[in-house]
Amino acid sequence: MLHSPRTSILLWLVTVVVVTLNLRPFLTAIGPLSPAIQAQTGMGLEALAWLTLLPMALIGAGTWLTPAVQQRLGVRPAMMLALAFIALGCVLRLAGSVSAVLIATAALCGVGVALVQGMLPGLIKFHTPRHVAPMMGGYSAALMSGGALGAQFSPLAMQWGLSWQGALALWVWPVLLALWLAWTTLGVMPLPSAVRQTGSDTAWLLRRRRTWLLMLAFGLMNGGYATMVAWLAPYYQEQGWSATHSGLLVAVVSVAQAVAALAFPTLVARHLDRRPWIWLTLACQAAGFAALAWRPDAAPMTAAVVLGVGIGGCFALFMVVALDHLHHPLRAGALNALMQGGGFMLTALAPWVMARLHQATGGFHAGWLAQFGAVLVVALLVARFKPGHYDEAMRPPAG
Repeated sequence: MLHSPRTSILLWLVTVVVVTLNLRPFLTAIGPLSPAIQAQTGMGLEALAWLTLLPMALIGAGTWLTPAVQQRLGVRPAMMLALAFIALGCVLRLAGSVSAVLIATAALCGVGVALVQGMLPGLIKFHTPRHVAPMMGGYSAALMSGGALGAQFSPLAMQWGLSWQGALALWVWPVLLALWLAWTTLGVMPLPSAVRQTGSDTAWLLRRRRTWLLMLAFGLMNGGYATMVAWLAPYYQEQGWSATHSGLLVAVVSVAQAVAALAFPTLVARHLDRRPWIWLTLACQAAGFAALAWRPDAAPMTAAVVLGVGIGGCFALFMVVALDHLHHPLRAGALNALMQGGGFMLTALAPWVMARLHQATGGFHAGWLAQFGAVLVVALLVARFKPGHYDEAMRPPAG
C-alpha cells in the first residue's frame, strides 16, 4: 500500500484517466474512415452500423455481468482481462479486410469496455467518496477525449501512409500503457473487499421502477452520442467533406463533450438537484440536432460545439445522478452499472435506426429529427429525478 494518501489518490486519478481514454477510440475512428472501409469490404450502411451497434449492445449486456465477473476474478484480474480484450480487438483489425472479422473486433472491444465501465464508477465512489461529482466529471471527460483522439488521428494516420487497418490498429499502444498502469495501481491500492468476497446484489435493484427509468432516459440520451459517432462524418462526407475534415468535426464534438463532462459535475457539486443542469444540456442537444437537420452548412463547427456540450454534460450528470440515488458505494456502483447496461442496449439501436431511415428517405435528415424527438422525451423523464424521493425510490430490502 502507498504510504502517502495524496500520492495514492494522484496515482488513482491518473489511472482512471489513462484507462478511460482507451474506451472510445475504437468507435470514433470508424466514421471518418468509413469510405475506405466500405470500398475494400463492400459493407453497406446497415452493415457499417454494426460496428457501432454491436459494441454498444455488448457494453450494455456486459456491464450487467460485471459484478459477477468481479466476484469470481477480483477487481484487478477483471480489469486486466477487460483491457486485454480491447487490446486484442485493436490488434486484430490489421486483418480487417473481411467485414465479419472487423465486426468481431468491435465485439471484442465492446466486451472489454463493458467490464471497465461497469467497474470504474463504483471504484471511484469507493476511493474518493467525498469527490464523486468531480471525479465522475474527470472520468466522463477522459471518455470523450478518447473519442476525439480516435476521430482525429485515425484519418491523419491514413494521410501519413498507414492503411485504414493500420490506422484502426494503432490504438493498441495506449491500451498497453493502460494495462501496465492499472496493474501497478490496483496492486498497491486497497480494493473493496465486499466486491471480492460477495459481489453486489443487484437483483433487488431490478425490481425498482427507478432503475428502469434511469435505463430508459440514459439510453435515449446516449443514442445521440452513438448516432453522432457513427454518422456525423459520413453525413458531411456526403456533402463533399474529406475524411480528415469530417473527422475534425467529430473531434470538435468530442472535445466539447470532454470540456462539458468535466465542467458540469464540478458546477453542480454543491447542488443536490441536478435537474436544471440536465435540462440545460438537453437544450444544447436539441439545438445541435436541429442545426444538423435544418441548417447543416450554416455554422457546422458551432453546431458541433453546442451538440458536444449537450451530450458530454448530460452523460456526466447522468453518471452522477445514478450514484446519488444510493449511499453505499457498491450498491451505487451496481445501480450505475445497471443504468449503463440497459441504457447502452437501447443506445445500440440508434445507429441502426439512422441507417434504416437513411435507406427509407435517401438522407440523414429524418435521423437527426428522430434524435431531436428523443431529447424531448428525456427532458420529460428527467422531471422524475427529484432528490428528495431518492431514498423512497431505491429503498433496499430489509436486512
